[in-house]
Amino acid sequence: MPTSIRLPEEVEQRLNDLARATGRSKAYYIKEAIMEHLEDLEDIYLAEQTLEKIRRGEEQTYTLEEVERALGLGD
Repeated sequence: MPTSIRLPEEVEQRLNDLARATGRSKAYYIKEAIMEHLEDLEDIYLAEQTLEKIRRGEEQTYTLEEVERALGLGD
């Protein structure tokens, strides 16, 4: 599915220069950058959402000792 984005002029120029120097398309490098960093962004933003749920009391947390006990991993 096609997606369009607006890039700052400096970033657009750097992308143009890289594509020209390597013979690859700008789309190739945009896709590579997204694929490289999407998982990190998902982790960050989903963790922030979970933290807010914890703060609002909507998400339960457990101590390491509670988890070990529940799984029978104690001493």
